[in-house]
Amino acid sequence: MKEPNIFAGGGFDRAVLFRKDPDWLAHHRAHPASRLIPVWRDHHLVVIEPEPKPVFLTPGEVPDLTEGDESLALLGVIEDQAVFGFDISHIEEPLDRPELTGRGEFVDIRDIGSILGRADAQLMVLARALFFWHRRHLFCGMCGAPTVSNQGGHVRICTNADCATTHFPRTDPAVIMLVTDGDKCLLGRRPGRQNFMYSTLAGFVEPGESLEEAVAREVMEETGVHITNVRYAHSQPWPFPANLMLGFYADATSREISLNDNELADARWFTRDEVRDLMAVRDRTESERLGGALHLPRPISIARRLISEWIEGKAP
Repeated sequence: MKEPNIFAGGGFDRAVLFRKDPDWLAHHRAHPASRLIPVWRDHHLVVIEPEPKPVFLTPGEVPDLTEGDESLALLGVIEDQAVFGFDISHIEEPLDRPELTGRGEFVDIRDIGSILGRADAQLMVLARALFFWHRRHLFCGMCGAPTVSNQGGHVRICTNADCATTHFPRTDPAVIMLVTDGDKCLLGRRPGRQNFMYSTLAGFVEPGESLEEAVAREVMEETGVHITNVRYAHSQPWPFPANLMLGFYADATSREISLNDNELADARWFTRDEVRDLMAVRDRTESERLGGALHLPRPISIARRLISEWIEGKAP
């Protein structure tokens, strides 16, 4: 079995059965051994120095911030300790709260995920994904009535008794693929004056479409390149906001590019040496200082892993 990508492979118990046990949830919400992961507007509380570490709180440290089902979500159980996420996005300046002052700073998990433990990183993105979903499903899509959180934050239920629709968190599947032809690979750059990153092609799976069909369609739509031999590589949870990236390789049967400029600003064939040069630019330069330098995706992404495996001759 291949090594999981970043944000996967945490190995913790997701405690699916406990989500439906209100007594268990109530007990562990207040238990001093339980751990709480604060989430503020899609950011996590982290101690930066001497090295980034997530801040886990206990129920006793933040009793007035974790009341009610709407603020908490059960993430899982690690070594008999329940782990909850709790959303404090309604607070304007959370670090001014006495419970949180001096505890760290709120950062985007994508900036530090690669240097965290797998379980910590996966718990944090799970919390982020759940609360993103909650904020956007406060009302029933069937009847428009308010919804309430249930089952440890993994369900929302319509409050209209005549409707009572149960809503579940959604994950949108997206294919991401490296197309190759001999010693060259196809990379594209998204539109945007400040975007100088070349990456693998990608797109969402449409209803009634297989993954392989989605790969071929997206490559054709964006570049006009025909492909064959589509083969699965590995996947990555990417809840930014709610995606599952399904990685593939494919062989090109043509090299002529017919660019769809509504999708891409540019697409090119790159040799391995050219890709190594782009990789070096990203890896030796802080992302906020890349400026106009052409570069590859950050190492944390499945796109980067697909490219790296091809360079190293490890692609299937």
